Amino acid sequence: MKTVGIIGAGASGMMAAITAARAGAAVLLIEHRPQIGKKILSTGNGRCNFTNTFQDPSCYRSDNPDFAKTILSQFTSQDAIAFFLKLGIYSKNRNGYIYPYSDQASAVLEVLQQELERLQVTILTETETRSVSCGKKGFSIQTGHEILHCDRLILAAGGKAASVTGSDGSGYDLAKQLDHHLVPVLPSLVQLHCAETCYKQLAGIRVQGSVAILVDGIIQGQDTGEIQLTKYGISGIPVFQVSRFAARGLYERKKVEAVLDFMPDFSDEGLTAFLGVRIKNQPEKTMKHFFTGLYHPKLAGTFLRLCRIPETKRACELTGVEIASLTEKIKHFCTVITKTNPFENAQVCAGGVDTVEINAETMESNIVPGLFFAGELVDVDGICGGYNLQWAWSSGYVAGREAAK
Repeated sequence: MKTVGIIGAGASGMMAAITAARAGAAVLLIEHRPQIGKKILSTGNGRCNFTNTFQDPSCYRSDNPDFAKTILSQFTSQDAIAFFLKLGIYSKNRNGYIYPYSDQASAVLEVLQQELERLQVTILTETETRSVSCGKKGFSIQTGHEILHCDRLILAAGGKAASVTGSDGSGYDLAKQLDHHLVPVLPSLVQLHCAETCYKQLAGIRVQGSVAILVDGIIQGQDTGEIQLTKYGISGIPVFQVSRFAARGLYERKKVEAVLDFMPDFSDEGLTAFLGVRIKNQPEKTMKHFFTGLYHPKLAGTFLRLCRIPETKRACELTGVEIASLTEKIKHFCTVITKTNPFENAQVCAGGVDTVEINAETMESNIVPGLFFAGELVDVDGICGGYNLQWAWSSGYVAGREAAK
């Protein structure tokens, strides 16, 4: 019987433990926090969006974009739904976003814990892993209290994001101890800081729009949805979705900009025509009230100030140049990104163990036989919507299955 040691009892670590134990391995699951799976409790705002039925390679990011596809095909979103159904979690579908029927993340964690107990997985909590090494007889794990041994080792210790849930980045050091290299680890699914001062007065405004990240003038990513304006910059789901590109550009000391489109349903020409009709319908209305029903007064006032249009000016007095200027500001609001919020505000990390050093069929190290990886520790991160948990389930399943062989 193989002994499989797993460092990290988050989503991927628990899935790896369950899969390996079901395959007949003796499993030791090591967690440095008092509670296993704590990060699961905060997913989906406490409701646990545990997968998504829409799966596309573009939903996962990595320096090696093809890597995740092979692993995800071995344990799909439908497999995840079936897996949890067998554990007692009946799910519901909200436009492809899959949640437990109870809308309780705690239920997902509870059934995982129950399955670990049923399979008699040995769980060590409040156990810090200080170092790992590989020898002829397998792996040695140095904790704060003892040296543990196992035939196969799975590193599933997570990243550095959301440290309040227990993620501290220690897994990266363990990977490096075993001669692996890292793609730069950076915050992702995170808020962005902007250089302009106008955001202080726009804080709290939510507006539909799209955001594109440009690095040295080249578009790296784009998304549409509800943008949140904060006292320091921009937030909201579409900002989160493209934030990894900003983080990487800043890390590489390149010029990073966001271009906000506050009327994405219109082309430039369409918006100009729309404004023309609005002027025709409300010729005597002052510009202070011209955008009522379209934008928050503070945001509308910002457009006017940047276009140098007085609030007292009547709509019928606008020149063609001023209308074109308004179209430009509404459709192409360019802002300079200075930094991301720190890891504690990020939902996940971009970067991690370089996938070039990992077998894309098995999650086994190409450097150290018998060493496997799972979850956020690897250079794969998903967009919002259940994709990071799906990566955890898929990579944990494959790593656990292969480690037990």
